[in-house]
Amino acid sequence: MLHLQWRTPGAWGPAMVDQIDAVLLDHAHLEKKAASTALTLLFRYPHHAALQRPLSELAREELRHFEAVLGHLAQRGVRFGPSRPSPYAERLSRAVRKGEPERLIDTLLVAALIEARSCERMQYLAEALPEGPLAAFYGGLLRSEARHHALYVDLAAELCGAEPVRLRLAELAAHEAEVAQACPAEPRLHSRAPTSAEAGEH
Repeated sequence: MLHLQWRTPGAWGPAMVDQIDAVLLDHAHLEKKAASTALTLLFRYPHHAALQRPLSELAREELRHFEAVLGHLAQRGVRFGPSRPSPYAERLSRAVRKGEPERLIDTLLVAALIEARSCERMQYLAEALPEGPLAAFYGGLLRSEARHHALYVDLAAELCGAEPVRLRLAELAAHEAEVAQACPAEPRLHSRAPTSAEAGEH
């Protein structure tokens, strides 16, 4: 269960496949950012022993995914380089409360929702891409993305209790749905599907 309150339109997958090299470049940066998020939590909250091993393992897995995306970029002759940050995560993080433990709980749940949206989008790519290594790669990531989502939710529940986390997750998921629908129509993993007029411009 991914706890998403808005489903991406089916047109998103084919639209992104048409610009898959740019999507892959964005994806590489997202995997690196996901590892950074886990490591930041490790350093910020060393007194929470329950976070340490799970997030260390998650960070290593995200970096392995980063390396795998780099491999696909190289195979396609796409050079890895800087990328302008997506507004999705920044806008989503605006809902994180100040003060503890609210800040920690919200940070875990925002990370969970980012993993959930990534999982949904990767499934769209796996289905829209022509059969081959790249489609298989995205299909193979689905289980780990869903597992990362569940891990962040479970860690929050362990620290705060299941019922408060359920209620707060629903609030943040509603915010995430609004953010996801308002993102620019760009070749990114966390973008909205282009309108017919926008699609015709490419």
